[in-house]
Amino acid sequence: QVQLVESGGGLVQAGDSLRLSCAASGRTFSGYAMAWFRQAPGKEREFVAAISWIGGSTYHADSVKGRFTISRDSAKNTLYLQMYSLKPEDTAVYYCAARNAIPVYTARLYDYWGQGTQVTVSS
Repeated sequence: QVQLVESGGGLVQAGDSLRLSCAASGRTFSGYAMAWFRQAPGKEREFVAAISWIGGSTYHADSVKGRFTISRDSAKNTLYLQMYSLKPEDTAVYYCAARNAIPVYTARLYDYWGQGTQVTVSS
């Protein structure tokens, strides 16, 4: 059983940086895609970034490109999201997700989800 546990969220000011982590367990993740999604109150879950566990190809949403970077540490089975220049519109619950296939942008195609971590950016 795959388990994903996010951490690193918090309350920051606009312009600050934050790094989210997602500890993955339950199996080996070769061949998997891992991703970050976010959901703000009253809005649909939104793709943020994804990575191929083997090879490390990355994909970022236009809204975060140049500010956020997804990465993974295969030895630690941990996924990261480094966030710079945070804006109030980045405020959301951030979720880690995994699927046993190539990275995609659609949330419903991911099979495993963490519980989420809150990121709040004040202006």
